[in-house]
Amino acid sequence: MKALQKMKTWSCFFLLFFSVSFAVSGCSQKNYQVISQEKAKEMMQKEPDCMVVDVRTEKEYEKKHILNAVLVPIEDIRAGKLDALPDKKQILLLYCRTGRRAEDSAEILAEQGYLNVYSFGGILEWTGEVAAGK
Repeated sequence: MKALQKMKTWSCFFLLFFSVSFAVSGCSQKNYQVISQEKAKEMMQKEPDCMVVDVRTEKEYEKKHILNAVLVPIEDIRAGKLDALPDKKQILLLYCRTGRRAEDSAEILAEQGYLNVYSFGGILEWTGEVAAGK
């Protein structure tokens, strides 16, 4: 009888443990994707309606940016100033200098209901076309 009680106790413990583990892992799921720069280039070519979004500062953008990229600084994204991104279903390809701000921005946009958000790193590693400015 004691053995049966111990077995029930351990069964309940494992069931609870796995239920909590499953729930916690589901909460940390990203609603955006981190992709390679090669994949981003491929998407730029195959998806004519995708938008390349530079989340750096205006000063950084003016020095050099990916050709046809739209500037939406991370500060604007954090503040909810998203007029430049009206279509929440549009494919958004985000980049910054090294990738950190792009990923932070992707997380915020996904939380705001944007459905097709991709972070592909930074311009430091970019081998595609760029527009140089001041």
